[in-house]
Order: sequence, then C-alpha cells, then structure tokens
Amino acid sequence: MLEKMVNMVSKVVSKIELTKRQEQILEIVKENGPITGEHIADQLNLTRATLRPDLAILTMAGYLDARPRVGYFYTGKTSTQLLTDSLKNIHVKDYQSLPVVVNENVSVYDAIVTVFLEDVGTLFVVDKKTQLVGVLSRKDLLRASIGNKDLTSLPVHIIMTRMPNITFCRKDDLLIDVAKKLIEKQIDSIPVVKESNGGLEVIGRITKTNITKAFVALADGE
Repeated sequence: MLEKMVNMVSKVVSKIELTKRQEQILEIVKENGPITGEHIADQLNLTRATLRPDLAILTMAGYLDARPRVGYFYTGKTSTQLLTDSLKNIHVKDYQSLPVVVNENVSVYDAIVTVFLEDVGTLFVVDKKTQLVGVLSRKDLLRASIGNKDLTSLPVHIIMTRMPNITFCRKDDLLIDVAKKLIEKQIDSIPVVKESNGGLEVIGRITKTNITKAFVALADGE
C-alpha cells in the first residue's frame, strides 16, 4: 500500500500542468537565460507586476532559479528530479507522532487493551530504565492469544521482537529512507529513537499513516 502511495505521488507531481504563459516564460528563459524579469516582460508585452506571480510559482516549484542582479535561469530539472529534491528536504522530525510505550513486564492482556484504547498497530517495549528493548505488533499479540487462556500472566517480553531485530530511525533521517524501510521490512511502524544512558530512548514513531500524510501534502504542493 505504501509503495503504491509513493508511485501515486510521483505520477501526480509529474502531471502538474503549467499555464500557457508559464510555458512561454520557461521557453524564454531556456533560450536567453540568465534574463531579468523586465526583459521577460518586454518579450511578452506585459508588465513586470503581471508576471511576478508566474515567476514566483516557477521559482518555488524549482523550474527556475533567480540570482540578484543576474536574473532568472532555467534549472534544467525534470518533474521527477524536482520530486526527488522535495523528498530530500523532508525529515522524520517533520512528521513523527507520539509513540505508545509499555513496560516489558506488562501482561499480554494489558498490551492488547492498550492497542485498542490507543488505536495503534504497534507498541514499543521499554525496560525499567525506559530504554527500548522490544516491539509488539498486532500479529505478535494475536499469535500469543491463540490457544493461550491466561494472557494476564504472560509478560510481553516473552513474545516481543528483540534487538538486534528492531528497525528504528532517528529524527534527522530522511522520511523517504524510512518509507523504504517500512516497505522492505513489511512493517507498519518504526520507533524514532535517540541515544540515552547507553541505550535507545523512544521519542516518537513513524507509521504508514505519517508517510501517507507527507506524500499527500507534497502532491498538494504544501
């Protein structure tokens, strides 16, 4: 699903349509750049003020670049390259959400209750020093529930995924790299961590929903 979302955003960005006047501006800059806004306006028989919104859009979108006392010049980038540049400016910290954490000695029953109350698909397990020691998915909890009648006495540390099999990220990582991890590992959520007291402290989470929100915002030009 997440992989389809990435492809969808790429297609949306590649289909962004410029107005006829914006296409004319691009052609003028391609042939004559660097060129000032006044000279572009003269070639189109328009005022500089009339062109200002179009030039701003083309510059912010990455089609053009501008330098003081030099003018505008064509970047030569395709829509795909512009999308790549945009993705490389989005970091985990821009879209991470609050993590849902439980202690390693909590029972499987209590963990199941937490999943439903918090409406999440993954729980992050910590020790008494609040260091990350495990991850619990809905599949883990479902597997433990089948055939086990006493979930209240079964601690989650028995069934959780442990280090070094936990995939995690940091707040300054690129969001696109985390999206690739989600796809590669076929998981729904990744903890955001920082080094603390010789271990890893959970400070956030990135889910498929976070990734989807980022890509939709990108496609909408936000």
